[in-house]
This record gives sequence, C-alpha cells and structure tokens, in this order.
Amino acid sequence: MILEDLTLQESELFDKSVPGYHSPEDDESQLEKVNLRKTRLTLMQINKLRQMNDIRNFENREKVKVVQQQYGASSEEGGDDMGF
Repeated sequence: MILEDLTLQESELFDKSVPGYHSPEDDESQLEKVNLRKTRLTLMQINKLRQMNDIRNFENREKVKVVQQQYGASSEEGGDDMGF
C-alpha cells in the first residue's frame, strides 16, 4: 500500500507540465523514413517557441538578480580594505 502511494506521488511529480514549456502531447518530432521533407512551423508552434523564449529570458533575469544580491557588495562595507 505504501509502495503504491509512493509510485503515485512520483508519477504526479514528473507528469506535470508547466505552461510555456514542453508539452508531451504536442510532440510530433518522431519522423518516419518516408518523411524526408523538412516540416513547416505553424503559427501555434511559433507562438509556443516565442512564449518559451520569453519565459526562459525572464527566469534568467530573476536568477541574475538573486546572484547579484548574494555576491554583490553591501552598502555597509567600507570598500576594498577587506577588514584590515
């Protein structure tokens, strides 16, 4: 019974798809040997790519802000004397 609960919890953790990221049901990237032509992007696919890029850029800006807060010089420190 406990093992079943754990497997259910694991599947719930990994099956969630976040909006703006890859969605498995829309994945049609597996081509067959007979499909030799390059596929054309639809407007929906282009919009998804733009959305994913916007989200990625936003997350990177947020990470940079956090890193600057962590490693940036605080206003209390006097400067380059390094406490000597």
